[in-house]
Amino acid sequence: MSEDRSSNGHRSWLSKIFQAFAHEPKNRQELLELLREAHQNKLLDSEALSIVEGAIQVADLQVRDIMIPRSQMISIKASQSPEEFLPAVTSSAHSRYPVIGDGADDVLGILLAKDLLPLLLRGREDFNIREMLRPATFVPESKRLNVLLREFRANRHHMAIVIDEYGSVAGLVTIEDVLEQIVGDIEDEHDVEQDSYFKDLPSGDFIVKAQTPLASFNEHFDTDLKSDGCTSIGALLMDEFGHVPKRNESLELAGYRFRVINADSRRIHLLRLTPLER
Repeated sequence: MSEDRSSNGHRSWLSKIFQAFAHEPKNRQELLELLREAHQNKLLDSEALSIVEGAIQVADLQVRDIMIPRSQMISIKASQSPEEFLPAVTSSAHSRYPVIGDGADDVLGILLAKDLLPLLLRGREDFNIREMLRPATFVPESKRLNVLLREFRANRHHMAIVIDEYGSVAGLVTIEDVLEQIVGDIEDEHDVEQDSYFKDLPSGDFIVKAQTPLASFNEHFDTDLKSDGCTSIGALLMDEFGHVPKRNESLELAGYRFRVINADSRRIHLLRLTPLER
């Protein structure tokens, strides 16, 4: 008897799946609507829906949409001594750094932070940064993220230097930046302490939780943002956008550029603030 009940339950679950997809979607928007309907019918949880949405939408994004701009890159000059560049390495706590030669567009290679560990053992007398460099990968701003992710996986690369149409360095992009478009924010420099609403970044930008009360936001950033019925900065921004924004949508307000770095189909979770004047 218990086996019959188990079998019936299994058929019932499959029937729900087949019913949900009985109407074959004819385009991407219909597919997204079908997935959201499956979520409403409790066939997909919120996290699974967010990941699927991210995977579908990543093909619409280009490298320029998510790259770290040149002005915010933390790089090392080949002419610098360890004493000169190590403070920036330790404060930023990244794992990879572009190393440049005579000019900002002269990228010689990528330095892995772990390759600096031997300096602690053998000293710095014979230090030559050029001997430690890994080859740099260069990609155009227009490359699609799904193509870039495939290349990252195939070549086992984690970082690429982004170049513009003139061959100049426009910024950099990492495999983590791409994956965050699919699975949401990964714990790194964007991670905000549990009991805090804000985090300062070495670049001068800020990471802000969307649930931050407006009063706390105004006090912290010396702004005077107000909106009827909105109690959080995330709610105010949704009101300004006029819709639930997707990842990487941005707008300018109160002297800052607000960029969405984590959101799902219902609300914003995390924001990156860039001062418009430094």
